[in-house]
Amino acid sequence: MFKKILIANRGEIACRVAATARRLAIRTVAVYSDADAHANHVRACDESVHLGGSAPKDSYLRWEKIIAAAKATGAEAIHPGYGFLSENEDFARACAQAGLVFIGPPAEAILAMGLKAESKRLMEQAGVPLVPGYHGADQNPELLQREADRIGYPALIKASAGGGGKGMRIVEKSEDFAAALASCQREAINSFGSDAVLIEKYVQRPRHIEIQVFGDTQGNCVYLFERDCSVQRRHQKVLEEAPAPGMTEAMRQQMGEAAVNAARAVNYVGAGTVEFIVEQTGGYDAPEAMKFYFMEMNTRLQVEHPVTEAITGLDLVEWQLRVAAGEPLPLQQEQLQIHGHAIEARICAENPDNNFLPATGTLHVYRKPAQHTAFQRSRVRVDDGVREGGEISPFYDSMIAKLIVHGATRAEALARLDAALAEVHIVGVATNVQFLRGVLATESFAQAKLDTALIERERAVLFKREPLGLPLAVAAAIAQQILGEWPQNVSGPASGFDRRDGWRALGSYPRPFAFEFHGEPVQALLRYEGNGGLHLTVGEGDGTIAGPLLIGQFPDRRIEVEFHGARHTLDVYVHQGQAHVFAPQGATRITPVDRLAHAGDTQAEGGRLTAPMPGKVVSFAVKAGDTVAKGQALAVMEAMKMEHTIAAPADGTVQELLYAPGDQVTEGAELLKLAVSA
Repeated sequence: MFKKILIANRGEIACRVAATARRLAIRTVAVYSDADAHANHVRACDESVHLGGSAPKDSYLRWEKIIAAAKATGAEAIHPGYGFLSENEDFARACAQAGLVFIGPPAEAILAMGLKAESKRLMEQAGVPLVPGYHGADQNPELLQREADRIGYPALIKASAGGGGKGMRIVEKSEDFAAALASCQREAINSFGSDAVLIEKYVQRPRHIEIQVFGDTQGNCVYLFERDCSVQRRHQKVLEEAPAPGMTEAMRQQMGEAAVNAARAVNYVGAGTVEFIVEQTGGYDAPEAMKFYFMEMNTRLQVEHPVTEAITGLDLVEWQLRVAAGEPLPLQQEQLQIHGHAIEARICAENPDNNFLPATGTLHVYRKPAQHTAFQRSRVRVDDGVREGGEISPFYDSMIAKLIVHGATRAEALARLDAALAEVHIVGVATNVQFLRGVLATESFAQAKLDTALIERERAVLFKREPLGLPLAVAAAIAQQILGEWPQNVSGPASGFDRRDGWRALGSYPRPFAFEFHGEPVQALLRYEGNGGLHLTVGEGDGTIAGPLLIGQFPDRRIEVEFHGARHTLDVYVHQGQAHVFAPQGATRITPVDRLAHAGDTQAEGGRLTAPMPGKVVSFAVKAGDTVAKGQALAVMEAMKMEHTIAAPADGTVQELLYAPGDQVTEGAELLKLAVSA
């Protein structure tokens, strides 16, 4: 076994690898960029080496500096994690030439599976089922258009060298193909350095089911069962679970053997994942009618590997290390078993209500559920690489953490995941936590009616949700404010002489409050009764809700509120003028408004189009003087490895472009001026 390894990655996967290495008494070396100088993965390792600037091309993609760091620190091997250099055959080959062990498959296997078109030709030879499509080397746009027309629509354009949903477009009709191809190629060359694509039939009602495989240098190869990754947004996974609901033993064996055949076709060594697209020809309740097709092979450890660890009781990083050190696989196929059910939720810094736009900022509050420390079959597990007070920067992926749960059954795991998500409190950056809880509550997910269109199908109940409601949000914000006015050493009001909340010795006293809730103004009136009680009125007119308000505070600063017939235990955090309210049933935000503050110019300045997040301007689709229609694409930005289109909010005329393609911009920067038509 190795004595020291270098981890050529960052964030939660670097912390994850370091934890297993520490358990095996293997010393670790971290590498870091300017942005990650104080990151958790640096603290998690025994040594660290600075690579360069914050952008990946200036740090984590500079493999010559990584190899030099490994040599200088005496590391014997390099673990690439996932992303960055994990599927770069040149890096794997350079490690070998430098006398370092690459903890991953041979460079030849990475190369063979890294090009989707080539991998599909190999799979066809190995007898693995393929989706009908075009996988040729000729990339002439006119030829690609003809092939798409031949295959039929909807068709799928995919970057040949890519993965993770990047460089992928669904085309519904022939006239949309050219624009989708250009956008796909642009994103592909930015992400993978190649604009080659392939065209495939877009399978209707598809499930995304993948098989975990493992090979060693002695020629052994096994499959560690399947994971269902069908719940996706923007072609990227949101929830993953193992085993796949509805999977029959016969189909599990067929898919597992096909995955092993795929791995053997390239003499695979180490951890890999063979991804299949599964067509539900007989509907959701007819698993025996499912057909599966090879999609791609990821020649690395997957983000969702913890659910496989949970149901098998194995540490896959330990397997990687042992296999890379020349040891045989710890277990053979007949020794592997499935225990219970596991689900993983990816907690990301993003705004689901705004097309999942990535978010950046400081984790002002970051609280997570209690967890077990063991990797194998823990009831609740959190894999992360951040801490409270840390930054979510625009340079890397938007994932904050992975929350993994295990239960005896799928229903038990689902309930445990929802309860654990309720304990995740994040303030300072927008997240998808409430969206994830919404997905779990949908009929489709609860009943395992799974396909990659689940989110779109359940759109009506998933977006712009309000889990707590106006009365509770107002009561929580007022309770937090009043408790802040009481002495800190008591859980409630002691006497009238230590209170600064407007209490009067005689009679009742009204205290008005104003809020903004989901963009709408809200009025509330709190009346201090002569007997010491509180009475709250929320809203005006027919929508008024009124009743006694009881509040208290626990020693851990949690707030208890009773209003409108229900009692709630809440956590309330105030940040940048907003009250963030967390309850077991969900979370919300409400903004107290200073009634005495000058309103100022509250009308948005017309004609300004600003960057919704920090990033790079990729292109403009218009020039000064152009007339545009509402909804027309004006510009494309890139942030956190994804492209985002900026559209016209109204009809108008472009007056001026304020940046050029390639320019880096900050959030809120004005991109162009638009004269809105009257």
